[in-house]
Amino acid sequence: MIGTPVRLAIDRRAEATVVRVTGELNLGSYPTLRDSLLKIATDAPEGLVADISDLVIGDTSLVSVFSLIAMRVGDWPGIPFTVVAGDGHRTLLSRHVVDRYLPVRADLAAATAALDHPVRRRCERVFPCAEGTSARIREFVTAKLAEWDVPELAEDARLIATELAENVLRHTASEPKLRLDLRGGVCTVAVADQDTRPAMLLERLSPFEPGMGLKLVAQIARTWGCSRSWAGGKVVWAVLLSHPRTAGYPSAG
Repeated sequence: MIGTPVRLAIDRRAEATVVRVTGELNLGSYPTLRDSLLKIATDAPEGLVADISDLVIGDTSLVSVFSLIAMRVGDWPGIPFTVVAGDGHRTLLSRHVVDRYLPVRADLAAATAALDHPVRRRCERVFPCAEGTSARIREFVTAKLAEWDVPELAEDARLIATELAENVLRHTASEPKLRLDLRGGVCTVAVADQDTRPAMLLERLSPFEPGMGLKLVAQIARTWGCSRSWAGGKVVWAVLLSHPRTAGYPSAG
């Protein structure tokens, strides 16, 4: 028996994006629920709340999907994630230790209040498909990270932003959309485009080819990935960590 398909109703609010999930969670709908929530998360800047109060859980072992989503969105887009569930579902989620990975609350107000909102800085800009775009992107990244007082990340962020944007310019017909996020010492550089083909880590055939490849991005970043966007297309992202600065003093003797 296939069961009722999973349906998602999206309500974008100032404090978070709320997704009401209905239908039945089973082996057939598991990938749809997982992929849909991850796609929605790419454009949920303040946080994501999944209301599963009316979701029928056909296979109880599949509730681990919410732990997986919490771990994935922790890397990208680095936003808080909570779940609204009734008494029975909360007991089930606790039994499968899902509540160790994300807050599970009884109502929307409590779930929204449970979202962790560290100070966040975020900016986006679309750059044209034109000569000189890479240089403009490097200038933009340098200025923005200096404004955010993390200039130590500028060199790596410039390299990553340039490579991701040049991949868009070389392999798609899209204008690259650059997004920078800084939250709790974690800086994310992301470039979106309207092409659904995933980004692939390939070796350059020659050192004289333009660009340094996603291999360099993988070496520089703490983690990186390619995510589908709910609005269409994809986002390729990379995470950098800002290390606290300490005052250095010469040792005596």
